[in-house]
Amino acid sequence: MRAMISGLGVALPPSADQDRVWEGYFAQHYSGAQRVLAKRIFDNSGVRTRQAVVSPLLEDVAQWSTEQRMRRYQVEAIPLGKAAVSRALAEAGLGAEDIGLFAVCSCTGYATPGLDIMLARDLGMRPGVQRLFVGHMGCYAALPGISAVSDYVVARGRPALLLCAELTSLHLQPPGSRDDVQQIVSHALFSDATAAVVLTPEEHLLGGWTVGEVAAITDAATADHMTWEVTDQGFRMGLSPQVPDVLAAHVRNLVDDLLARHGLTVADVDGWAVHPGGPKILDVVQEQLGLDDQALAASRGVLAAHGNCSSPTVLLVLDKLLHQERPPNRILMLAFGPGLTLYGTVLQSSRSEQVT
Repeated sequence: MRAMISGLGVALPPSADQDRVWEGYFAQHYSGAQRVLAKRIFDNSGVRTRQAVVSPLLEDVAQWSTEQRMRRYQVEAIPLGKAAVSRALAEAGLGAEDIGLFAVCSCTGYATPGLDIMLARDLGMRPGVQRLFVGHMGCYAALPGISAVSDYVVARGRPALLLCAELTSLHLQPPGSRDDVQQIVSHALFSDATAAVVLTPEEHLLGGWTVGEVAAITDAATADHMTWEVTDQGFRMGLSPQVPDVLAAHVRNLVDDLLARHGLTVADVDGWAVHPGGPKILDVVQEQLGLDDQALAASRGVLAAHGNCSSPTVLLVLDKLLHQERPPNRILMLAFGPGLTLYGTVLQSSRSEQVT
């Protein structure tokens, strides 16, 4: 038996135009030569609109303490998480009481009791539901999350649920902070989102996309290239400009080896759900894998409409692929984050398998 994705739900906070966010807030956040640099970074980010539970146009959190940010996280994440989970359950044709394992991935907020406990209660999950919280894995967390819940589904023969919830807008850093250029890049790229997936045993009547092997590569020698530090003023992002170079060195081998173990090649993949960490990340993936522009259109579209939302982002791309008029039959998911770490998995449409 294999596990398959049978439901996917997304919930987003209010949206704002990237140019309006620049003019209304960040143009005053920076000054002098730094302002000129910041404007260029914002213009080249590939982001056109972004979502935030705390818009800097309405509320400036740059000077907030970490305690203030964590309290706000819980207030904002619970209703968004509830909406995403409810939509995923509805698409899978299941109720909250059917879930055997509820896993939550997040690196932007912490509290105890956490989202797993509060949402299990509010949604009406059984008291005996098992829970798992995955923290601080960053942008690739959805894939180890899928791996964990898939293993549960296969081992127990029961449905499981994964929620990825990230509220990066709560971690706006004050001007003049350490590593200013890296902060500018993160401010230009990152946004908020929640996304949930329901995984069920393969025989689930509504069908879905079966999950293949989940593969990973971590280049620990470059661990300092991407960081997420807890400070007294929220969490501070570190992003080295060398990240695309590290990705270029590993992504082809990861993809070729993963596909080969399924008896496949790049040419056999008709859907690409690639985490849009930024325009350069997508450029590297496209170049190294020899893909055409259409292959990464969904990833670039998510970057433009939603920015980089950390762990939910690859699920937003997957959602875009699965809900188009003619969904792909075989999808390769890729996500990248701290470590530096690359994760990948192959999804196969159960409907196409039935046809063949």
